[in-house]
Amino acid sequence: MLILSKTAGVFSKPARRKTYEFLRIFNFHSGKPFLHKLVLGIETSCDDTAAAVVDETGNVLGEAIHSQTEVHLKTGGIVPSVAQQLHRENIQRIVQEALSSSKVCPSELSAVATTIKPGLALSLGVGLSFSLHLVDQLKKPFIPIHHMEAHALTIRLLNKVDFPFLVLLISGGHCLLALVRGVSDFLLLGKSLDIAPGDMLDKVARRLSLIKHPECSTMSGGKAIEHLAKQGNKLHFDIKPPMQRAKNCDFSFSGLQHVVDRIITQKEKEEGIQKGEILASAAHIAAAVQHATACHIAKRTHRAILFCKQRRLLSPSNAVLVVSGGVASNLYIRKALEIVTNATECTLLCPPPRLCTDNGIMIAWNGIERLRAGVGVLHNTEGIRYEPKCPLGVDVSEEVGEAAIKVPRLKMDI
Repeated sequence: MLILSKTAGVFSKPARRKTYEFLRIFNFHSGKPFLHKLVLGIETSCDDTAAAVVDETGNVLGEAIHSQTEVHLKTGGIVPSVAQQLHRENIQRIVQEALSSSKVCPSELSAVATTIKPGLALSLGVGLSFSLHLVDQLKKPFIPIHHMEAHALTIRLLNKVDFPFLVLLISGGHCLLALVRGVSDFLLLGKSLDIAPGDMLDKVARRLSLIKHPECSTMSGGKAIEHLAKQGNKLHFDIKPPMQRAKNCDFSFSGLQHVVDRIITQKEKEEGIQKGEILASAAHIAAAVQHATACHIAKRTHRAILFCKQRRLLSPSNAVLVVSGGVASNLYIRKALEIVTNATECTLLCPPPRLCTDNGIMIAWNGIERLRAGVGVLHNTEGIRYEPKCPLGVDVSEEVGEAAIKVPRLKMDI
C-alpha cells in the first residue's frame, strides 16, 4: 500500500502552476445551467489514459482516451515505467478533451472520481496525483474508485438492472465472480488463484509469435487468439479445462498456459521450426486454448448461479448475470456463457465492447452511483492512498467451496 504525500512531490509548486494554467483554459461558462449532478471520471489503472464527464441520468457528455496498445505490442507486454511516462504525457490533454467536448466548465462539476485501486502502482499514482491537484484547486469532493466496482456497475448506465445481480469480471488483470448487493456492497464468490484469463491468452499469443502473423500483427494477444481460433479445430488438441474436480468458483489459468507451452514446444520440434516462427498448427492451438478457457469460465459461473439461487441470494425467476472486463468482448466465451444462462434461466447482459475495456465513462458513472448513495465521497483528501492490490467486497469463496455444488454437464456446442 503506497501513500501519496508531500514528499512524493504531489503538491509541488510546478505541478500546482501547471494545474492552474490547465484550469485557465476553461475560463468560460457553457451558457446553459446543468440541473443534474456532473462527475468527471479519470482512469489510469493500467495502460489507457481515459477521462469522461457523465451526468446522473447516464448521459455521457464528453469523453477522451489515449491507448498505449501499440507501444506495448512492440515491447511484448506492459512495462510499468513506460506506462507511467505515457500517462504523464497524456493525462492533462485527455482530461482537457473530455471537459471541452462536454461543454462543462470545471467549476460546474459535482465531484471528481478517479481509480485508486487495484492496478499498476506507477500508473495509479499519475491519475491520483493529477486528481488531487484538480480537486484542491476546484474545492470539489473527491471520489476514490475501485476499478472492479466500476466495471461491475457500468451495466446500470445502460440498462435498468436492480440489485442484487451476479457479475463476472474477466480481463487481462482480473478474474472474479461476485454478487452485487448494492453500491460498494459485494460478496466475492470466487477469483483467479494465479493469473487472469486475458494475461494467459496474451502469453499464449506471444509464445505463438502471433504478432508476426500477417492477420494478427496489429491485434492484442487475446484478440489475435480469438481471430485465429476461427480457422482452427478446437478438438485437434486434447486440452482439458482446469480445476475440474474442485467444487468451488475459483479460477486458475497458469496451469493451462504451461500445458499449451509444452504443446507449442513439441509442435516446434515436429514441424522443425525455431522458437519465434509461426506454427502450421497455430490456429488449432488457439482454438483449443480458447475452448478450454471458455469451458472453465462457464462452469465456475454456472456453479455461482446455482449457489446464489440455492441460498436465495438471487431471484429464482429473473436473475441477471453481468459480464464485463476486456475478455468479455470475446464472443466465443460469451456464447459459452449464453449456454449457461439459458440452462439456468438467467438474463445475460454485457456492456458494449468499448465499455468492457478500461475507460473514463465507467469511472465517472461509479462516481455518480456513489454520489447518489452517499458512499465514499471525500471532502478531505489528506492521506489518500492508492492500492495496487485490493480485494473486492466480502470474500465468501470458502463457503461456496463447502457447499460443493455439483454442476450439471452442459454441451458446449459453440
